[in-house]
Amino acid sequence: MGALLISQGVLEGRAGSGTYVAEPRRRDLCVRTVYEFLADERPVQLSTSWEPHGLTAGTLVVLPEGGPHAGVGVVNRMAEIGITVSRAVEHPGPRQASAEEASLPGIQKAALVTRIRRRYYSDQGRPVETADIVVPAALCEIVHEIPVGRQRGHAATRFVAARH
Repeated sequence: MGALLISQGVLEGRAGSGTYVAEPRRRDLCVRTVYEFLADERPVQLSTSWEPHGLTAGTLVVLPEGGPHAGVGVVNRMAEIGITVSRAVEHPGPRQASAEEASLPGIQKAALVTRIRRRYYSDQGRPVETADIVVPAALCEIVHEIPVGRQRGHAATRFVAARH
């Protein structure tokens, strides 16, 4: 399965390190959107998302924050053009804030942040959005809620950012 996902560009192997979610392919034209989420007028989360332009070109949902479906989220926007989003995969990890992130109020240079690489997939297995989410470790904690029970398939995970 891993080799198939690597051949499709979903995963990439790094020698001596492991297998990771692949960066968006630079040859693919994408719509890039940058978000800054605030709480009490302070930045608590940054997010940059990329959506394949070929999926949304010529539709009313081409701009995530523009048009009649602005701000309704990836799942609802894709549904408007007949694409069912069936799952999301998130890879959280700690790192230091980048120079760009440290230029924002509330994030110090070299401050510890949690970066979450999230990718939404259609029910056909195609990536429909890739996002880099950055949460300052001093302002938030990451909580994953996993439903448990006698279910078929894998348990779902939900991302919640909670203020300290």
